[in-house]
Amino acid sequence: MQENYAKVKVCDYRDNSKCDLALEPELTEIMATSRDPEELKYYWQQWYDAADYASGAEYWLSAYEDDTFEEQVDAVIEELRPLYEQIHANVRYQLRKYYEDWAGVADITSPFPDRQLLDVTEEMVRQGYNPIQMFEMGDEFFQSMNMTKLPATFWEKSILEKPDDGRDLVCHASAWEFSKTDDVRIKQCTRVTMEQFFTVHHELGHVQYFLQYQHLPSMYRDGANPGFHEAVGDVLSLSVSTPKHLEKIGLLKDYVEDEESKLNQFYGSALNKLVFLPFAYTLDKYRWGIFRGDIKPEEYNCKFWEMRSKFSGVEPPVVRSESDLDAPAKYHVSADVEYLRYFVSFIIQFQFHRAACEKAGEYVKGDPEKTLNNCDIYQSVEAGNAIKAMLELGSSKPWPDAMEVLTGERRMSADALIEYFRPLYDWLVVENERIGAHVGWEETESKY
Repeated sequence: MQENYAKVKVCDYRDNSKCDLALEPELTEIMATSRDPEELKYYWQQWYDAADYASGAEYWLSAYEDDTFEEQVDAVIEELRPLYEQIHANVRYQLRKYYEDWAGVADITSPFPDRQLLDVTEEMVRQGYNPIQMFEMGDEFFQSMNMTKLPATFWEKSILEKPDDGRDLVCHASAWEFSKTDDVRIKQCTRVTMEQFFTVHHELGHVQYFLQYQHLPSMYRDGANPGFHEAVGDVLSLSVSTPKHLEKIGLLKDYVEDEESKLNQFYGSALNKLVFLPFAYTLDKYRWGIFRGDIKPEEYNCKFWEMRSKFSGVEPPVVRSESDLDAPAKYHVSADVEYLRYFVSFIIQFQFHRAACEKAGEYVKGDPEKTLNNCDIYQSVEAGNAIKAMLELGSSKPWPDAMEVLTGERRMSADALIEYFRPLYDWLVVENERIGAHVGWEETESKY
């Protein structure tokens, strides 16, 4: 609401073509000095009409500062549909019925189960890795790109391992900044695993964002839109998780990356990053409908499952009715937390990744030796400088301006994500036809 309050502009009472009057100082001065009741009434009405939101949906969407953003989100979900339908068909063929976190079934649905999934956890343990070393390596990744070294206070004030002094601690990894120069911290009960190694880099991405915009006034110390922070952290993880990077830092040895191994890797990644998107889209699309009055109280549960069926192709395992209310089983619904930021971050991280890879010389469109899904931006000063230029803006500019600095693009698009997973899509089309897996689904009301 504070941001809306600060950004609202109204048109001049005497000149409707001049629409740049803000509350401070213009309207405040007019309200104090004008003695024309019609003028005062005009500005009062214009201000309250403009400063208000039609519904909670418009309030949440206002954070993206773009009147077309909802249309962009709708367009992205349609871009993703062909790829999503293919992996949906393949998983459904093997499981028949499964919903929630599909990443948990990668081991039994991978295209080539006889191929061992990439995991360097044992090698990390063998080499004696510890949580501090994992963060030092993450810090070195950023420094190799000419980005900011972690300040001494980070190491002094962060909690990087689970305390053994009896203190209770919420162990969910999180990054923090305390509005003071260089006062950035991470709280993480770090374990020595490959997955946690990726999480370390993700959380350090947040910290790097903090450090890059800390010179700005406090109101601009934030991501360019709610999805940017999460996206920046994941851009680093996309590089760190490549076999070429793990080989470069000595965690992967004698690894033979044939086509089957690559497809397994893409498949596992898609179960994490792709199948989540229709769910994330549904969660806020559903709530926008409630906020706007399009979904009535007596329809709350049925409409939720209608949308889950329409966009994700899943249904509840037992019959549900309006005596149930299933959406609040998700924390973000119960806590009234906007969820679109996660959808946005999963899309734009691939746009950021593609741009950084181009600047690093690691990706050339159409070159089979320099593909987007095998890019590692480690040690690329060019990529680091480009990312840094975007991060330094914080939220001082509209997000399309910030995105353009790195990518040259001003709209959110799924084309980079689709290109990243192109080998998997091509394989799924052929494989689903071979095994007779039906692609797509009919929306059903049989369970609600």
